Amino acid sequence: MESEILYPLASKRVWVAGHRGMVGSAVVRRLAGEGCEILTADRRAIDLTRQADTEAWMARVRPDAIVLAAAKVGGILANDTYPADFLYENLMIEANVVEAARRTGVSKLLFLGSSCIYPKFAPQPIAEDALLTGPLEPTNEWYAVAKIAGIKLVQAYRRQHGCDFISAMPTNLYGPEDNFDLAGSHVLPALIRKAHEAKLRGDDELVIWGTGTPRREFLYVDDCADAIVFLLQRYSAAEHVNVGSGTDVTIRALAEIVVDVVGFRGQIVTDPTKPDGTPRKLMSADRLRSMDWAPCYTLIEGIRSTYEWFLENKY
Repeated sequence: MESEILYPLASKRVWVAGHRGMVGSAVVRRLAGEGCEILTADRRAIDLTRQADTEAWMARVRPDAIVLAAAKVGGILANDTYPADFLYENLMIEANVVEAARRTGVSKLLFLGSSCIYPKFAPQPIAEDALLTGPLEPTNEWYAVAKIAGIKLVQAYRRQHGCDFISAMPTNLYGPEDNFDLAGSHVLPALIRKAHEAKLRGDDELVIWGTGTPRREFLYVDDCADAIVFLLQRYSAAEHVNVGSGTDVTIRALAEIVVDVVGFRGQIVTDPTKPDGTPRKLMSADRLRSMDWAPCYTLIEGIRSTYEWFLENKY
């Protein structure tokens, strides 16, 4: 039996901050069926790193609810090259939006975090209470520290001011609007592009980094958006909630699914001279599952849908 709706969205003014990103655009798609007014603003309208700009815009527009998906994001290289930018900009965005939400009487806010908040060697699957129990992955600790601060900020405003602010932590996401640039993309979109280009060239092999044995969890972004809307309506507590599929797959098996969807007929070859990274990264889905939410898309369905979007928008 599905959890009770505590915060109906019908007739509410819901601001999706970061609506042009992969998650934000999926949330906009999902909210279209909720009978609410969806508010968006691009960077020309509001600079979220500037407190006065943020407060003035929110005082004028007056949203009832906010999905805070806006963030400065990037891969390992970007995080390592621009640590100050990642820490400063993300701290400013979350602090300015959360404080302005309190000042303007926003009745519900969901802060979107990242699975990188957890310790590098957290027990698997990673439960929510693993937060702050060990050292972070050094390559993206600046982004992780900013996201941890966001969780704690939301909890502090809830405790001190009684604000109904919550946090959700998604796993590795993929889908429409993903980044397919090989210099900065994550593993799944990179595999899709590499397999597609190998097919066009008629290559005999597709080389994947490492041994192919590490296990990773993936969630289609429209499932993530559905979970976000579910939590907005049905969750009201200080503890953050993991949003994931609850299952993982080896990189080798992932590559096999991708080449099957793309139609690449060559061989998959591993390159053990390249790094594997963490052997396994799987988040516990127990808290969200206990509220009777589950994803709709299988990994194959999600990859197929993502590849269709890639063909329509990138090639």
